[in-house]
Amino acid sequence: MLLIRPAHRRLPLFFLLASLLLALAACGGGGDSASGGGTASETPNAGGNDGGGGPAPQPEPEPEPEPEPVNLDWDTPYDRPEEYPNTVTLPQQLITLRDGIRLSASVTLPADEDGNPAPGPFPVVATFTGYNQALGLIGAADPYLVKRGYAYIIADLRGTGASEGTWQAFGETDHEDIGELLDYIDAQPWSNGTLGMNGASYMGITGLLAGAQRPAGVDAIFAIVPMGDAYRDIVFQGGQINAGFIPLWVALVTGLGLVPTPVGLDNDQPLYYLETLLDHLTGTLTEFPVPVVAGAVLGDEHKYNTDFWRQRSPLEQADRIQAPTFVVGGLRDIFQRGEPLIYEALKNNGTDSKLLIGPWEHLDGSGGAGLPADGVPALANIRLAWFDHYLKGMDTGAERFPPVTQYYTGDERYRTAADWPHPEARAEAFYLHGQPGLPLFGGLNRKAPGPDGAQTSLLQTPLNGLCSASASQWTAGVLGLITPPCSEQNNLSELLEAVYTSEPLEEDMVINGPIGGQIWASTTGLDTNVVVRVSVVDPNGLSRELTNGIQMASMSGFNPQRSRFMNGKLVQPWHPFTARSGQEIRPLEPFRADVEVFPTSAVIPAGHRLRVSVGASDLPHGLSPIPDLLRGLLGALTVYSTPAMPSRVNIPLVPTDAVR
Repeated sequence: MLLIRPAHRRLPLFFLLASLLLALAACGGGGDSASGGGTASETPNAGGNDGGGGPAPQPEPEPEPEPEPVNLDWDTPYDRPEEYPNTVTLPQQLITLRDGIRLSASVTLPADEDGNPAPGPFPVVATFTGYNQALGLIGAADPYLVKRGYAYIIADLRGTGASEGTWQAFGETDHEDIGELLDYIDAQPWSNGTLGMNGASYMGITGLLAGAQRPAGVDAIFAIVPMGDAYRDIVFQGGQINAGFIPLWVALVTGLGLVPTPVGLDNDQPLYYLETLLDHLTGTLTEFPVPVVAGAVLGDEHKYNTDFWRQRSPLEQADRIQAPTFVVGGLRDIFQRGEPLIYEALKNNGTDSKLLIGPWEHLDGSGGAGLPADGVPALANIRLAWFDHYLKGMDTGAERFPPVTQYYTGDERYRTAADWPHPEARAEAFYLHGQPGLPLFGGLNRKAPGPDGAQTSLLQTPLNGLCSASASQWTAGVLGLITPPCSEQNNLSELLEAVYTSEPLEEDMVINGPIGGQIWASTTGLDTNVVVRVSVVDPNGLSRELTNGIQMASMSGFNPQRSRFMNGKLVQPWHPFTARSGQEIRPLEPFRADVEVFPTSAVIPAGHRLRVSVGASDLPHGLSPIPDLLRGLLGALTVYSTPAMPSRVNIPLVPTDAVR
C-alpha cells in the first residue's frame, strides 16, 4: 500500500489537535464565536460580564507547543505493483573506451510475457563492479526494479571480471572509465536520460565515484556498505596494514577475473578470454595489487597516506557529489568508520543524504539482513522508494525518510535521529585506573587519577586478537564462521591486554558516535601499537566488544583542525599518516597515543559494566609494515594512570530518553 506522508514531520495527535484549534481560533471559527456569528473582538463582555464596567476577561494563555519528536518515524513500507511481467538480459556487450580497452557489460530490460524487450526508454540503474558481472554471483541485476520499469546495466571495470586491461582499484583511470560508461549509457535507446547508481561494497564505492565524476549525470545513489577513506577505513588503519580483509579482497577480485565467461563468443571474439586473462595476470603482478601491497609491507611510500590512496577515497570527492544519496552501513562492517562520514560530508555540502546503520558485518550488511524490523523497511522497499522519487518523480516520501536510523546494540532495536552523531550527544571522559601487577583488574570511572595512580605493563606480542570479535569483523565475517565463539566474546584476547572495568551501572548508558582514546604509554622498544577496545560486560562476566581502534605510536600525531571535538573533548582524532607527521619513539620515554576508536551506537543496560582494554596488537585487523614491526617486536608496553599522564577515553553519551 502506498502512503503519502505530508511535507511536515508527523507530530503527536495532541499537538496536531492543538494546532488546529489555534488556527481555527485565529480565523474566528472556534468556540462560541462560531455559533454566535461574531468574533471575540466584537463581544468584549463575553464570558459572563454584565456590561457594568468590570474588568475585561484576560485571554487564556496559549499552550506551550509540544516538542518535536526525538525519534522520527518510518512510514508503511513503500511498494507498488509490477509494470512488466518479465525481464530479459541482452547478450553481453563490449564497450570501447578512449584508449581502445573494452569493458564487458550486461543490460537487463523489462519484458512482456514472452520475454520480448519492452520498447522503453527507461530510467537506468547502473552497477559498476570488479566481481565479474557475467557470473551473476555478486551484484546481479535486480528483477524487482526492472519489472517496475527500470533498465539495469552492470559493467566490469577495467582489468576485472570479463573486461580488458589491468586492475586499477578505484584509481584515476577508473574515474575516467566511469565517466565514459555514464556517457555511453546516456546515449543508449533504452535510456531516458535519468540514472541511479546502486550496489554494495565495491559497487557502492563506484556509485559514489560516479556521482563525483559526473555530478550532473547521476540523479540518485544507493550506496550499501561503501568505503569513505581508502587509507583510514580499510587499508592502513592506524598506520597498520589490514592483514585480514585486504588479502581476501585481492584474492576475490583476481580469482573472479580468471573465470571464463561467454562474452568473447557473444561478440565473435573466440580468443577474447585468453587475451584478457593475460591482461589480468600482468596487471596483478606489475601494477596492482602485488607491487603496491608488497611495497607497503616492506615499508615503501605506500605505507603513508599518499595521493595514491587519496584519489581512491570517495570522501576526498564528496563535495562534487550532487545526487541524493542513501548510505547503508554496519556497526561491525569493515567500513564502519567511513559510512557515517560519507553521510555527514554530503549533508554538509547540501546534498540530500540519509544514513541507515544496522548491526551488521560486511556480508550481512550488503543485503540488509534482518530487515524489515522496528518499522524500518527492507532495503528493497527503501531503494524502490528512493529511485522512484528521484528517477521517476513519484511522491514516495523518500525525501522525508528519517535522516539517520541506527541499530543500538544492547537495546537490540533501531532508533532514528535528526543527525549523526546524535544531536544530544555529549562527550564524557572515562579514566583508566591501573592496578600494579594486576593488568586484568583495572578500574574505569569519571574520576581522574590521584597522586597514588599506577601503571600497567604488558608484552608487545604481535599475535593477539585472533580470537576476538575484531578478527571476525576485519575478515568480513570469515573468521567468525570458522571460530564462532571468538566472534561473540573478547575474554580470551583480554588476557594479553590491560583491562579497565567500571562498577555495575546504576542506570542505562547510551553511546552514540566516535570515541577518542587518549592513552599515555611508554615502550621498551622503538615503536609499538596501541589498541583500544570498548566492550560491555554482562553480570556473568562475558565481555562483548562494541568497537575498537588501533594506532601506531610513531604515527599518532593528529591535526586538530580536521579532528572532531565534542564539548571540548577529542572524540575523533584525524592523523595525517605522512612521512613528515611521524614522531620518534624512544625507549621508556612516555608518549600520548590518540587512538581513533570507530563509531558505535549502543545501550549498556543497568547492572552491566563498561570496559576499556588496551593492548599492543589486534591481528589480523592490523599488522605493522616489517620495518616498524621489527622496531617494536618483543618489547613491553606500559600504560600510565597518573595525574600527569591520565589515560582516558572520551565517549559520546546520549540521554536515555532521547532514544526511547
